[in-house]
Amino acid sequence: MGKNRLPVSPWAVLMSGATARLQKVLSRPVLSSKLDAGRTSSHHLSSSALTKSLLLASRFAASTLVPSTSSVGASTSTGTPSSPDPGPTIKSQTNRNPSTYTSPPNSFSRTFSGSSNLLFWYRTLPSPSYFNLSGHLDDLSSLIRPFLAFLDPSSLSSPYSMASYAFSTSSGSDLSTPRSSSPHSSASVASARSSHSSTFSAAKRMSVSSVRRTSASNPMSSVDLSTIAESLKMANLDTLKGYCQTTYGEVHQETTTGYISQEEARGYQVLNEPHWNKGTSFTPQERVAKNLTGLIPHVMEDSEKQVERALKMIRTRQTDIDRYLYLSTIKSQNVDLFYRLLMDHAKEMMPLVYTPTIGDVCLQYSTLYTRPEALYISIKQRKSMRTILRNWPYPQPEICVVTDGSRILGLGDLGVNGVGIPIGKLALYTAAAGIHPDKTLPIVLDCGTANETNLKDPLYLGLRQKRISVAEQQEFMDEFMEAAAEVFPEMVVQFEDFESEKAFNYLDRYRNQYKCFNDDIQGTGAVVLGGYIGAVNLSNVPIEEQRLVFMGAGSAGVGVAKQLVEYYTKRGLSEQQAKEKFWLVDTKGLVTKDRGDKLAEHKKYFARTDNNGHQFRTLEEVIEYVKPSALVGLTATHGVFTESVVRALKASVDAGGLGRRPILFPLSNPLTKAECTFKEAIDWTEGTVLFASGSPFSSYTTNGVTYHPNQGNNVYVFPGIGLGAILAKASRVTDDMIYTSAAALANSLNADEVKQGLIYPRIDRVREASVIVAREVMKSARREGVSTLPEEQWLEWEEWGDVALDRYIKQHIYDPML
Repeated sequence: MGKNRLPVSPWAVLMSGATARLQKVLSRPVLSSKLDAGRTSSHHLSSSALTKSLLLASRFAASTLVPSTSSVGASTSTGTPSSPDPGPTIKSQTNRNPSTYTSPPNSFSRTFSGSSNLLFWYRTLPSPSYFNLSGHLDDLSSLIRPFLAFLDPSSLSSPYSMASYAFSTSSGSDLSTPRSSSPHSSASVASARSSHSSTFSAAKRMSVSSVRRTSASNPMSSVDLSTIAESLKMANLDTLKGYCQTTYGEVHQETTTGYISQEEARGYQVLNEPHWNKGTSFTPQERVAKNLTGLIPHVMEDSEKQVERALKMIRTRQTDIDRYLYLSTIKSQNVDLFYRLLMDHAKEMMPLVYTPTIGDVCLQYSTLYTRPEALYISIKQRKSMRTILRNWPYPQPEICVVTDGSRILGLGDLGVNGVGIPIGKLALYTAAAGIHPDKTLPIVLDCGTANETNLKDPLYLGLRQKRISVAEQQEFMDEFMEAAAEVFPEMVVQFEDFESEKAFNYLDRYRNQYKCFNDDIQGTGAVVLGGYIGAVNLSNVPIEEQRLVFMGAGSAGVGVAKQLVEYYTKRGLSEQQAKEKFWLVDTKGLVTKDRGDKLAEHKKYFARTDNNGHQFRTLEEVIEYVKPSALVGLTATHGVFTESVVRALKASVDAGGLGRRPILFPLSNPLTKAECTFKEAIDWTEGTVLFASGSPFSSYTTNGVTYHPNQGNNVYVFPGIGLGAILAKASRVTDDMIYTSAAALANSLNADEVKQGLIYPRIDRVREASVIVAREVMKSARREGVSTLPEEQWLEWEEWGDVALDRYIKQHIYDPML
């Protein structure tokens, strides 16, 4: 259907996209023959009168020009119009025959006499039932003008609603027209004369202003159509409105899914399963045995050649999102190739699979979505939790990453779009620690979202409602943990990106009952502690003089600070003495007991009481007051560490003596949220800073010296924690296991890395570091009494030491061979 082409219906004509043009034509000067004898006058209809007139004309046309159920008065096949004589009474306004129209029966004798002309014009329109309106506006205008000129606007004291006006063919209309047989017609004409005279005079005065002329020709000009359109859009998206939100049904699946085994699979059954597909690396024998002859190119390549081809394609992509999507395509077709690529080129690939790229992926997840990669558990299906878990196609997963999307990185509540985090995180579990990919399970719990952008997005894949209450989310989480432990009793659960209060609550609630840990709190704390141990050794600031300021007092900030408290208690300080080394700052300033606001529960542990009633509102004031040796950022706010802040940190360290170095950790992800850049830190400290960030920065050369940044990426610890807990068959994850992972990380650097002043291993050695972390976590589980491995196994390792345990670990990790 072309532009301005509508079904042939007078009402549709007047309500079409060309209505504005019709109104413009009708607002031209109209010659009135109903004024005083011997006088003619050219006038404009006012905006109000025009609107009322059009509405009444529309009603008149709709009730006058109606389809007939008979062929009487129909146009001939050549398009010649038939007689405009009235036809038989119609039975319905529906089931129209587009080629057959007639005026209504005699019961409409009161209608305007010009209807015959209007009907005749109408019936000369070309067939079929769609026509181009543009060429007929002037004809239609000349026919309707007489009707409008005699119209009595006072009879329409309140305009009809275009959207809701219901017209019919009933003869019982009480509409009074200038030519009707109403006993009040004379009065109506007189009223029309008076009303028209005053209206036209006003219109003349208004015509001085071009703006008012525009308003008169377009009565909708004062209406905020964009707001109305947005409201209608939101109303259409809100598909849950009006339904009961407190009752939930249960899914009853009649059959279980039957999967073919790898040994039985043939042909495309092999190629379509990414965990079995080896691409062009199938041997001639495998091609024959698996019926693959001719289904793949007649060439046999090793893994290096396939990786080379993939790298070439990735490096030709223009954006990181495009590179991520290409990697996802490889993962969906050939899992071994994906992980070979990720393991052999960790430095280049990991930033694409996880931070910083994953943040942009999550923001666009509902748009980028092409296939499922996780379990999506909605609060609407809470009673079907076990059924959903059993639908996962890979049996007995060993590690699960679960989120509710309520605090994704530094991006806030992304709802179901946050599922990209568990997917990316589990890819790192496999790449860094060798947990087999079919033993991983990403899950998103959909409780709604507070993100208005998502709620307004017609492509959003999540539950389109506001996030449910915290109490109901707690109940939902209880049900999930119970169901997960029942269906997959050996699985370790890692909590990821829950908003702060829930993160602490869930960890405290479940840590002693289930195999679980929280990477935002414990993993981040462990990786920062591992880097901090190395930084303290290089800073030349004695332990007793170390003072730390944390900018950011959320779950990550408090979790990191608590891990560092343990570092000091293990070195002889009491818990209170260790706690006094920490000053936490949030958006309202230094966290103190007497600040006057209600502190979140997790902040109370570090709230200061030694401020003597003075409140420090800015970070600069806190640094001037504390004179810290280290500054840690977990604010998810770019640029918080300004030049004045960093120079003040350096000055406070320099004041303690020569050769001392400040510790600066801007840890927020992604890079766009980092508190400062590596280049800024080097420039503002003259290169003396001990720097670690959450996302990777490039090396920086200035004055002939090249500086190498450290990345305090959780990937150094959480894969090793998970692998250690799995292999030790730990009944729970203890605090000592977390602390031990940090100490193991600090001791995993090689001589070359120490020589370069690094505090973390190079990222391409993350797999080696993970084996060390896993080994020490297993030993901690044994000491803590939570390992359920056979006693004989531990006796062997205790006899032969780390060499035997390392061999056991390497025998149980995934190493893709194409």
